[in-house]
Amino acid sequence: MSELLLELLSEEIPARMQHQAAEDLKRLVIESLARAGLIFTTAAAYSTPRRLTLAIEGLPAKAADRTEERKGPKVGAPENAIAGFLKSAGLSSIDQAEIRETDKGRTYFAVRRIAGESAELPLAAAIADAIDKLPWPKSMRWGNGRRRWVRPLSGVLAIFDGAPISLIGQNANELPPARNISVGHRFLAPEQFSVSGFADYERKLLERYVVLDREKRKWRIQGDAKRRAEESGLVLVPDEPLLEEVAGLVEWPVILVGKIDAIYMDLPPEVRRTTMRANQKYFTLEYADGKPAPHFIVVSNMETEDGGAAIVAGNERVLRARLSDARFFYDHDRMAKLADRRPKLAKIVFHAKLGSLEDRVARLEKLVVEVARHVPRAKPTMAIEAARLCKCDLVTGMVGEFPELQGIMGRYYALHEGAPDAVANAIRDHYKPLGPADACPTEPVSVALALAEKIDALVGFFAIGETPTGSKDPFALRRAALGVIRLIVENGLRLPLREILSRAYLGYEDAGALNEVFSADQLLPFFADRLKIVLKERGVRHDLIDAVFALGGEDDLVRLLARVRALQDFLATEDGDNLLTAYRRAANILKLEEKRDSASYDAPVDPTLLSAPQEIALADALESAGETVGPLIATEDFQAAMSLYAGLRPTIDAFFDHVTVNAPEPDLRINRLRLLSRIRSTLNKIADFSRII
Repeated sequence: MSELLLELLSEEIPARMQHQAAEDLKRLVIESLARAGLIFTTAAAYSTPRRLTLAIEGLPAKAADRTEERKGPKVGAPENAIAGFLKSAGLSSIDQAEIRETDKGRTYFAVRRIAGESAELPLAAAIADAIDKLPWPKSMRWGNGRRRWVRPLSGVLAIFDGAPISLIGQNANELPPARNISVGHRFLAPEQFSVSGFADYERKLLERYVVLDREKRKWRIQGDAKRRAEESGLVLVPDEPLLEEVAGLVEWPVILVGKIDAIYMDLPPEVRRTTMRANQKYFTLEYADGKPAPHFIVVSNMETEDGGAAIVAGNERVLRARLSDARFFYDHDRMAKLADRRPKLAKIVFHAKLGSLEDRVARLEKLVVEVARHVPRAKPTMAIEAARLCKCDLVTGMVGEFPELQGIMGRYYALHEGAPDAVANAIRDHYKPLGPADACPTEPVSVALALAEKIDALVGFFAIGETPTGSKDPFALRRAALGVIRLIVENGLRLPLREILSRAYLGYEDAGALNEVFSADQLLPFFADRLKIVLKERGVRHDLIDAVFALGGEDDLVRLLARVRALQDFLATEDGDNLLTAYRRAANILKLEEKRDSASYDAPVDPTLLSAPQEIALADALESAGETVGPLIATEDFQAAMSLYAGLRPTIDAFFDHVTVNAPEPDLRINRLRLLSRIRSTLNKIADFSRII
């Protein structure tokens, strides 16, 4: 078995595009090999800032032999039909055809056995085709060629079974000639070298200051950075996204430690970190107690004779200028109060149909009061103040430079103005949680404002029909709904969701922003779907959520989850499982008979028609359960309600064992069907058991 090694050498590829491009290259080549009938053992793709590499092992020297068949006319067909068949199949005589029995009788078949061609030709075509079709988010042309690629392509290494192969294809002539030659690090080892296979290639690259494997570069950056931090008595602040990006910026990572001037250490730590991260790709360091340290880590792509001293000095100089800019924004922003910036929000469109950001703030001021009533210890006056100021930092210089600091800077500016901590923290937290890994606010005012912010957006966009479709969710409404669920569930809030959604819509209506008809019922199923996602991660079955939601009118998520948990615990018992079976038996009989009779049997049971002891006992048990379960549900003692239902099991079993539902007497049959309907309605007081799988 043979090996294919492909390297595409180019000018620096943007870090965010490298990994996906390597995977796309592998996919395109593999698809071409599959069409050519070439089977392989393993395929691996690699990327560095300057190269995409593909190594495929276990390829055959030639494609497998294959057989082509062509069905012809029946035996005894006219001569002109047979002649046409011979010509199309490339046969000189009908004796060369096989005769087989088919459902239409004895039929001629032309069988052609084709020897597998050398693997080199389909490989050469597959590589050229993959290079041509490689999808880039952005691409360019260079020189006089027509080919588009992310950056100028300077070299192609393509060897099969240790020997170079010549690329073939429609635009292969525009590619650099394929060779068995590569180069090392652009500055540390730019000389060309020849390779015989992947192992030789990877080893020689490493000798020439290139770490081919992206994961190995990340491991080296992470490990060396932690070691250098520990040597200075510091701790590296984890930053996985930055690590991913930096791994795509260097081929030979060299970790260096720089110093931050003391005059910039009084800037908010988020400002320093964002400035270093966004502009310079520096990692943040801190002391063991979590306090910011006046040092940073820069990942260089060079080894120098002075141990990186000049590189560190240059980066410190650049950082000094960056932090000076940040200092200017910070000081200048604090010259104006947040409240004085609010009129500028009127010039920022939230959505063409939903008004400006200033309109949105006005709605939040009203909605947050309604929400705060259901958040223990949330003071309405503070909630209103936080809502009034929460978007004002969007028009500050700092947030204009670093949008990711919105909310965070609002908190600092509010504290500078003397706002209470609860108000300032709510300004910071009102966007949260931004995702499953983000912390959920717990401070009362923060919770109230975060809920109002998300509910306002959900109601507005649903009202104008801008709902998520398929994988598209341009306004992040799924994330907003998940955020609402987390805020309610993790804080144990008894929030009447239907009422709050309606109140949120009134905010749009009162402002004359919307004329569309909106109902909370448009949004509740959306919340139900998101809730299934949350509970699935906790091991809760989605059908149990459906069973509770199907009752209708349930918009208290805490109470709903209590029902679901009680239902899940109950069904995990033998009594629960058997009672569910009995329910289905009753429901299935009812469904069949109601369909056949075109009638409903939900009417009350006639006690005078009860004759068998088992049906009398069942009627009494259902009557007692119906009277008892209501108060239990009202007090939300769902475990006790389930225990009560478990006690019905022997009585229901005895009824089905000894009583014929479809009795020959019409009145008796109808009454017993009504008894089955009573079983269904009694159990459905806590959940729709028909939805349980």
